[in-house]
Amino acid sequence: MSVLDGSIANTALPTIARDLGASPVEAIWVVNGFQLAVTASLFAFAALGQTRGAARVYRYGVVAFIAGSLACALARSMPVLIAARAAQGVGASAIMAVAPAILREVFPRAQLGRALGINAVVIATSAAAGPTIGGLFLAIAPWPWIFAINVPLGFASIALSRSLPRDIRGEGRFDVASVVASALGFSLLIWGIDGFARGDAAATIAARLVAGAAAAWFFIRRQFALPEPMIALELFRIRVFAAASWTSIASFVAQGLAYVGLPFYFQTVLGKTPLESGLLLTSWPVAVALIAPTSGRLSDRIPAGVLSTIGLAIFTTGLALYALMPPDASTLSFVAHGAICGFGYGFFQSPNNRELISSAPRAKSASAAAILAAARLSGQTLGAALVAMVFAAFGAKPVGATGVAHDIVARATPAALWIACGCAGFAMLASATRLIGSRSALEESA
Repeated sequence: MSVLDGSIANTALPTIARDLGASPVEAIWVVNGFQLAVTASLFAFAALGQTRGAARVYRYGVVAFIAGSLACALARSMPVLIAARAAQGVGASAIMAVAPAILREVFPRAQLGRALGINAVVIATSAAAGPTIGGLFLAIAPWPWIFAINVPLGFASIALSRSLPRDIRGEGRFDVASVVASALGFSLLIWGIDGFARGDAAATIAARLVAGAAAAWFFIRRQFALPEPMIALELFRIRVFAAASWTSIASFVAQGLAYVGLPFYFQTVLGKTPLESGLLLTSWPVAVALIAPTSGRLSDRIPAGVLSTIGLAIFTTGLALYALMPPDASTLSFVAHGAICGFGYGFFQSPNNRELISSAPRAKSASAAAILAAARLSGQTLGAALVAMVFAAFGAKPVGATGVAHDIVARATPAALWIACGCAGFAMLASATRLIGSRSALEESA
């Protein structure tokens, strides 16, 4: 539910922008506001999960998510909707921050790959199916219903959470300075990048980026200085953990670029309805759902570096095919390319997540889970911000316009997809570094 809402509004962005009198660049903040709130508060909730208990944090997160969803459904202006999405994102952050740590407590190590494979199906399928489900809702109801549906689902989630294991609370204290620094770092850096798309003054953009970098530097220094840090950044000294983390970030940037850019292309250039736009993307989540459990099981026997690198090569190929496709291509071509992207992404994600989580000491599971979620959310947020930058670079008005020209989207979307290819290619190279200096995959899996 919390992951689904990160992308369910993507297909609805053109409709929301038109109904609320906003430009595409402004409308993208319906996505970015949610993602940024999640990312900015993620480490804080991970720390609370360690000191106050993961199940408790999870339940409070669901309550906050329900309240934010209701506010989104009732919003009647773009600023109010963005603020409500941010509130919704805070609740989603609490859920995401502790979920992998709960999984590690429930499943033995021998079954962790399979469990994370199932979890990867839920995450990847939810994120990928968001545009499709959003399109289905828009075919039968106004856009506020894509948020209102979360209210009954949220109450059902609270009821189901009673089966979670008893909380095991750790020692330590909640460091407010670290929380503020991490939130400022994420927020200011993304705000600075968004300034390019909005046409802000160069000095203003530079000030945000410098301030964000300073906050991030302070956060990192403080984590290494504290005897009990909020997030165990020393995990990045583990080579496979670092490689898996960078691979996740780059791959989610690529995913974010595609998820936000393609709905605009389908509806503006191809003239598709929101429902048709969502259906054109359906092959992506279907492919993820089919392959992710298999790759999760394989990751219990075959090195993650091998599986992830193969998956990312397929993912990169699918994105390149999207970028090369002419507007008069057949529907089958769009469906096939989405399936290729989904197959590659699903094949990569489960093994990569398993290695990231299992390479961390059990005592630092919450930190590893938070870093995994932060990699996903920061990547998706950066991807959406890059789409806004590309649209603005090709002539889309940053504010005050309620639409965007056909020719602008026709030129800007392929450019965004080529950037996505570059990010996916970088992720593939980062994944492959896990194989350097190690025994061959066949030897390790024998």
